[in-house]
Amino acid sequence: MTRPVIAVTTSNRSGWRIFPLVALNVWFAGGKAVRWGAGRPADLDAVDGVIIGGGDDISPDIYGGQIVASARLDPERDALERGLVEATHDRGMPVLGICRGSQMINVARGGTLHQDAYGVYRSSRKIRTILPRKEIWIDDNTRLSRIAGLQPMTVNSLHTQAVDRLGRGLRVAARDTGGMIQAIESVREPFALGVQWHPEHLIYARRQRRIFRSLVMAARAYRKDLRQLRAVDVHARLDPA
Repeated sequence: MTRPVIAVTTSNRSGWRIFPLVALNVWFAGGKAVRWGAGRPADLDAVDGVIIGGGDDISPDIYGGQIVASARLDPERDALERGLVEATHDRGMPVLGICRGSQMINVARGGTLHQDAYGVYRSSRKIRTILPRKEIWIDDNTRLSRIAGLQPMTVNSLHTQAVDRLGRGLRVAARDTGGMIQAIESVREPFALGVQWHPEHLIYARRQRRIFRSLVMAARAYRKDLRQLRAVDVHARLDPA
């Protein structure tokens, strides 16, 4: 059986060093990753799932916020990823958001962000490291709880922004000890999960690998369903009676 193809969006500045690590995680999960970014071809007909990767801040223009001087923005990437989140939802294609990607899933569905998340959640521990040093709590009866269990999870943290108001059809899946949202997910199908941390750096952790495996499994199911629909359509055209 061929591997499901997963598109991974990256920054044009730092994607060269981030993509190989994400691709390795996808490969271990049973998929094959291809890199997308602003100015690169992006054809959803050629893939079975999408990862919206981490990187630059999302422009507050998208969700009605105020631009801060320290923000590093990439409007072309914003436009690409926003369109992908909307298109994957329309197609029923699975999508995973990592850090910025989690925020983009929320914004693309009409949600908003805290630009200075630690200024709002002052009791949240401010950490900036790829090492697992932040504790989060997973909500019960969520997709994430079925993937990773309900035990507290120790993750890394590189973000300054975080989800504020939830977008359409989304719910909170995890928070840190100070109450800041650390994961969101779709209430119903299709598969859409956003994690505020970087599981690609925690490849040695079984629960983190399950996140990528769940995406690849959803992508495989999506491809199977799509092929069946195409087969039915071809049969109907050949035998309209």
